[in-house]
Amino acid sequence: MPRAMWTGSITFGLVTVPVGLFSATEDHTVHFHQYQRGTTDRIRYQRVNERTGAEVPFSDIVRGHDEGDGQTIIVEPSELDQIAPGRSHSIDVSAFVDLDEIDPIHFQKTYWLAPTKQENEKVYALLAAAMESTNRAAIATFVMRGKQYLCAVRAASGVLSLETLYYADEIRNPHDSLDHLPESADTSGREFDMARTLIDSMSAPWQPEDYQDTYTDRVRQLIEDKRAGNEVVPESAPPEATDVTDLLEALRRSVEARKAS
Repeated sequence: MPRAMWTGSITFGLVTVPVGLFSATEDHTVHFHQYQRGTTDRIRYQRVNERTGAEVPFSDIVRGHDEGDGQTIIVEPSELDQIAPGRSHSIDVSAFVDLDEIDPIHFQKTYWLAPTKQENEKVYALLAAAMESTNRAAIATFVMRGKQYLCAVRAASGVLSLETLYYADEIRNPHDSLDHLPESADTSGREFDMARTLIDSMSAPWQPEDYQDTYTDRVRQLIEDKRAGNEVVPESAPPEATDVTDLLEALRRSVEARKAS
């Protein structure tokens, strides 16, 4: 069994369920080191004083906040430790909300929650079953590695998962930060009807096992080809943007192609 990255308890009302927190995902990305071109010499990064050029030991490094007016506020690591929230051992539930009401933009990272001892399994299973039957998620806060997280605990197939959430003020308003956002689309024209037809023709049940990281597969193939001395075949160029004058024709041909397949 993997080692828990955090241990504590879910608390709601007068009920306490001891649990461990485990990563629910893993990274399959092909990782590279950096080398100087023409050599196999590794590139290393050093902590260097930009004024003197001298390397600085980690023990002599402090934090600083640039005030923007030429003034820098220096903060010692010990000072950050003093004001940081203490290591929490509790996932404190404040409310149960309908899971469908949480906009997916708030979801950050998923973890599994599991009971830490056999005697805790019955209470854990009861909580999971009750949450799943009501489609409720427990909104809570907890502290891990010196940071407080907002989270949603949800249940599926008898297992509790914890989703760390972005706070509301961490989510950007697209109308304030993005250029070229269009006005509302005309929903009375043929283009709209054809677009809905295309979406309907491409509709399918969500089956995550049908999808795979094809780019990582190509990266692995690139490494194999270079190891074997084979020629590297480039991918085709991305398609051009659809001109608005060709939109209806492009939609019509897309629908016909879906029907034919």
